[in-house]
Amino acid sequence: MSEYFVHPTSIIDEACEIGEGTRIWHFSHVLRNSRLGKSCNIGQNVMIGPDVSIGNNCKIQNNVSVYKGVRLEDDVFCGPSMVFTNVVNPRSHVNRREEFRETVVERGASIGANATVVCGVRIGRYAFVGAGSVVTKDVPPYALVFGNPARLKGWVCWCGERLNFGGGDDAQCAACGRKYRSEGAETVVMVFEPA
Repeated sequence: MSEYFVHPTSIIDEACEIGEGTRIWHFSHVLRNSRLGKSCNIGQNVMIGPDVSIGNNCKIQNNVSVYKGVRLEDDVFCGPSMVFTNVVNPRSHVNRREEFRETVVERGASIGANATVVCGVRIGRYAFVGAGSVVTKDVPPYALVFGNPARLKGWVCWCGERLNFGGGDDAQCAACGRKYRSEGAETVVMVFEPA
């Protein structure tokens, strides 16, 4: 008995690692040398790899392609039909496989439906990218960004709720009680986590 589930319509290439409790649904393809962590949920029509690393407990919704050069840390959420890229200036007639740029989505970050992440950026831990946004530069941890191009619009808690700094340097999440401190215009850090 397998430690993970793969729908019969999906394909897993050789030399892939798939963690215990991971579920891979209809018409998906995990290409060679890719690694998926434990307890991931891979939706319908998802393509992963080759040579991609996905952490534990990631949720990749329907119609997402995670290309070579993209790395997802633990607890990342990729909304339906969001897009990663791996080449800045693609041309059908020019081979640019040696020019793939690394894109990193740090622990706990969420990317909304139909967002596009241009290669070579880092999305910080627990950041939130709004649906339909186009990310063209790095996103700080706990940042809320949206628009085209995506711009900093506020801050979110570990739990995903919007934080209200009220003009000061400190905020507390109304939903879970975690406390945060602003350390400049583009830096927020968690300073208290309830037991």
